[in-house]
Amino acid sequence: MGVTRAGQRVVVLGAGMVGVACALSLRQRGLSVTVLDPLGPGAATSHGNAGVLARSSLMPFNHPGLWSQLPALLQGKNPGFRYHLPWVLGQWRWGLSFLSHARTAAFLETTTALDALIRESGSVHRRWMVEAGIAQHRRDDGWLFLYRSQAGFDGGAFGRETLARFGVATQVLDARALRELEPHLKPVFPRALWVQDASAVDNPAAVVRGYAAWLQTLGGSVLTDEATGLHRHSSGWTVHTRAGSALDAEHVVVALGPWSRDFLRGQFGLKLPMAFERGQHRHLRPAEGTVLNRPVYDTAGGYVLAPMAQGLRLTTGVELNAQHAPAHKGQLEAAESAAREAMPLGERTTDPDWLGSRPTLPDCRPMIGECPGHDALWLALGHQHIGFSTGPGTGELLAQLILGETTTIDPHPFRPQRFLRA
Repeated sequence: MGVTRAGQRVVVLGAGMVGVACALSLRQRGLSVTVLDPLGPGAATSHGNAGVLARSSLMPFNHPGLWSQLPALLQGKNPGFRYHLPWVLGQWRWGLSFLSHARTAAFLETTTALDALIRESGSVHRRWMVEAGIAQHRRDDGWLFLYRSQAGFDGGAFGRETLARFGVATQVLDARALRELEPHLKPVFPRALWVQDASAVDNPAAVVRGYAAWLQTLGGSVLTDEATGLHRHSSGWTVHTRAGSALDAEHVVVALGPWSRDFLRGQFGLKLPMAFERGQHRHLRPAEGTVLNRPVYDTAGGYVLAPMAQGLRLTTGVELNAQHAPAHKGQLEAAESAAREAMPLGERTTDPDWLGSRPTLPDCRPMIGECPGHDALWLALGHQHIGFSTGPGTGELLAQLILGETTTIDPHPFRPQRFLRA
């Protein structure tokens, strides 16, 4: 297609954190940007997370210690990890590839890449929130890993060593120091780790909507519509939509999160090796007179409890299952039971329980770059459960690649060619 120039048109499919961030980065460089999403900005996967922006998220689930944990995990009793066996057996190729990336060399490549992407995203998030006028949603108090026993704390040594190796600021706390930070937690945690290189927001969906509103003030468009077909022609792409529109553009960005797999298969026959870390959340009121100052991760209970505008958001761990399988409430109920052991909690709010799917590739790294064999079709997908922490960095990297700029971080670990062929 030649050199990308200011004024060229881009259609971004998906208005979650990643899609909106890609659109912002491109619009700020002078491209004409339209975002399509049938639900609107921040209404799907980006709505349901714990709102944590943390450098500690560089740790993928498939780390070298996974091998020793695997027998216990496969028993299906770990509150932070559940799986639906028939679906998992049907995804055995993905599973074997996922386990192969638990080797030390692959782990080092992934953590190095994710650390760079998270650090870039944190810097961009901080700047964008101010410029978008939504900085009031952000708190910079870090977050806490809580341990119910000394043995549990000792079992997290590898993770702490990894964070230290990457220079992530942390502080080990005993029960007294933890009580000074969070006086209303119940005394069931003899040890904790305060991850100080972390921020949190009190309404993730509102942040995405704020970014989308800012995009529109900059001249970008956000349409509540769905792409149903892509047609390639000599000057670019035509995107056909559910509402009957036909949008012409020089470039298309696919940032559809967990919907990317079916979309790319339906349009181009591409087989994206994507599985789904399903998760749920529920909002609870704190007991009268109590407060939680920052998100906490109960490592034994397998949940995160985070202060939100809606109350305290209880988010579950991972359930490996089909994207659209019915919700299983057992994991959420177990998480609430464990949370009530840790924090005085009141009633549930009237907000409905939420279920979403987090799209995970076998190496726990997203795809960021041009789709092999399809000129000017760009991929920004597969961010597993850290898309909120990595969206702005993804947007910047993708825009740099599209415009042919020198990239701020190394794009090689995120290249689509590692799993897709022309």
